[in-house]
Amino acid sequence: MAKKFIIEGGRYLKGEIRVRGAKNAVTKQMVASLLAPGKSVLQNVPEIGDVEITKQILASIGCKIEHDPEAGILSIDAANLSTHRVPEEYSGLNRIPILLAGVLMHRFGAAEIPMMGGCDIGPRPVDFHIEGLRSLGADIRYEDGVYRFSAKRLTGARITLPFPSVGATENLMMAAATAKGTTEIRNAAIEPEIVDLALFLQSMGAIITQETDRTWIIQGVETLHAAQHRVINDRIEAASFAVSAIATRGDVIIKGADQLHMLTFLNWLRKAGGEFETVEGGIRFHGVQSKLKPIAVETGVHPGLMTDWQQPMVILLTQAEGMSVIHETVYENRFGYAETLNRMGARIQLYSECLGGRDCRFRNSGHRHSAVIMGPTPLKGAKIEIPDLRAGFSYLVAAVLAQGKTEISGVKYIERGYDRVVEKFQALGVPISVVEE
Repeated sequence: MAKKFIIEGGRYLKGEIRVRGAKNAVTKQMVASLLAPGKSVLQNVPEIGDVEITKQILASIGCKIEHDPEAGILSIDAANLSTHRVPEEYSGLNRIPILLAGVLMHRFGAAEIPMMGGCDIGPRPVDFHIEGLRSLGADIRYEDGVYRFSAKRLTGARITLPFPSVGATENLMMAAATAKGTTEIRNAAIEPEIVDLALFLQSMGAIITQETDRTWIIQGVETLHAAQHRVINDRIEAASFAVSAIATRGDVIIKGADQLHMLTFLNWLRKAGGEFETVEGGIRFHGVQSKLKPIAVETGVHPGLMTDWQQPMVILLTQAEGMSVIHETVYENRFGYAETLNRMGARIQLYSECLGGRDCRFRNSGHRHSAVIMGPTPLKGAKIEIPDLRAGFSYLVAAVLAQGKTEISGVKYIERGYDRVVEKFQALGVPISVVEE
């Protein structure tokens, strides 16, 4: 049965919470564990929907999984994989199935992957994955909604990605780890979560080097072995709660927030008038004395302002004095949530023009990928439906800010990527309840 959140708004956040492992890291490392027969152990694993979905996918192809959600420990025994076919029932749940292509070819010489799903933020085609794996020697066919991959053993190659795609970089990195020879991935993603995957693969016996100019060098090895690894903390969750604290004029200590991995976000937060200070084991965000100011910013691949920080940043800017501009350059449909925020009292206007100086793939495409936000605007409670994961958290922030009661449906998106989000908001003084629809 579907659930919804009921939030009594007009509150400020105060207290302390802790973030755990990153959604964008842990699920990829779960897939990477299949490269080695044996039991790999991941620590600092968050209790989120995408971990549960990925567990089901891996169990369906023969993995034995043990999970202690409270301790955040997950073990995956991939010694006895039973099939190279990912069941069709998992095709629309998240983007994990396509990442299984390389690891299953390593174990079986073949992989069958149904069409992928995920949040509705743009097409996110798998072309980069397909062409990259083809460069490594995979024979790839698409029939009846299923991608069929085959290769006795992949062979190293020089690959230049058309765009620094996170998913494609991860897929090719895992596939190349046991390929014959050396693989060079140019114009690759270099996000902290990518580096964390490289560290896990290295612990398994892979030889991976990060070169300058967005380049990864992977020297293939014959076999990998099981390993233990602590998942990097979730910088997206940390930034989302940080914005919540500042926007509501609150005072929150976020344990596990990593200044290094949030460097760009923290700079823009400070430019917008947000106050913070590092403390032992985390960062304190306090908005009581903050004088929020308008900014003009563009999202971009790491080390730029990540696209998953854009939605909470928009909420913050609805409370800034003046006109702000955000130019989205990563996903073309990332502002789908703006109409709902306008219903709550925000003043956000979307444009198809590129309102920024960065070279943008969506120039003259017709996609409304630039936003102008006027503030400050008081928000009011409403009944709203969540369209995707990151917008969902922004709706939570907006609901806390808003005067009156807000009912949020579609909370499965939030639960996919945020660890114990209801408990954390409650710990910070927000009256939030969960009811069955």
